[in-house]
Amino acid sequence: MIDTLLIPLLKIVIVLNATLVAVTYMVLLERKVIAWAQSRLGPMRVGPYGILQPVADAIKLMLKEDITPVRADKWVFTAAPIISMVPALIVYAVIPFGPVVNLFGRQVSLYITDINVGLLYIVSVASVGVYGIILAGYASNSKFPLLASLRASAQLISYEVAVTLILVSVILMSGTLSMVGIVRAQESQHLWYAFVQPFAFGIFVIGSLAETNRAPFDMPEAEQELTGGFHTEYSGMRFALFFLAEYANMIVVSSVATTLFLGGWLRPFPNVAALAFLDFVPSWTWFLIKSFLFLYFFIWIRATLPRYRYDQLMRLGWKVLIPLSILNLVVTAIIKVLIS
Repeated sequence: MIDTLLIPLLKIVIVLNATLVAVTYMVLLERKVIAWAQSRLGPMRVGPYGILQPVADAIKLMLKEDITPVRADKWVFTAAPIISMVPALIVYAVIPFGPVVNLFGRQVSLYITDINVGLLYIVSVASVGVYGIILAGYASNSKFPLLASLRASAQLISYEVAVTLILVSVILMSGTLSMVGIVRAQESQHLWYAFVQPFAFGIFVIGSLAETNRAPFDMPEAEQELTGGFHTEYSGMRFALFFLAEYANMIVVSSVATTLFLGGWLRPFPNVAALAFLDFVPSWTWFLIKSFLFLYFFIWIRATLPRYRYDQLMRLGWKVLIPLSILNLVVTAIIKVLIS
């Protein structure tokens, strides 16, 4: 009863609450890092050094008037932010934050579940999130959100094919679709896949920026062109759900990148005996550090690069990323056959 019901439920509660708290403080981190990059202070008034700003923002969004446009499709208008938020949360079911550990005399795995098609599950569920953006643009009955939803759908096709092909390269390297199995494969091969598959890692990073609608690929939200993009007509908690979904997706993508290319919970260079002292650091801590560095990279890119034009993004996806991902897959398959 405890192992089959209580412990999984406890894991779900911990992961969901940790994600929601992390999302709120990711906003503060982004504002602080961009402020530092632009030689200003960022939020400073709410709490010491502005650390309570996320609490103030959450209260503001909960109290703000929630408006539905008169001509909007009300049911779809309400369902769209939920459709965006839910996939971003349920992906965590198969992400391994650490190995099996001994906790209070009981063997507990630091992941909710390990299924043999975990990577396929992530790709399938994450792809559903874009429907929330598409439906939000359609249901708003407004020209700018509709244009943003069309952009999101075209953008999805242009980079999702490349990212999926890259994931196939990782499957060839590890021989499994299990997220835990991929980490174990990197442990047994004594090398992170970011070093073995540098092109794959680079393409995955670019695709991740487009996946989360982050600069320089934030086309569905381009405020200079589309006012506020797909969420122009949203306010209050429905707008907050879109906001939460974006940052939750950032954390998901960082976690997936850490698992697939950076060894998951493994310490740096696990086969180097001289670094054995690093084993004293808990395995889940390594996972969080790697994910945090990836998140910092997201923010750094936003503070550094200007937004692409839409035609530039399409050209990058179809003429650069997809051919490179196919080439990487073919080379990986040939090398795998030759050394096997």
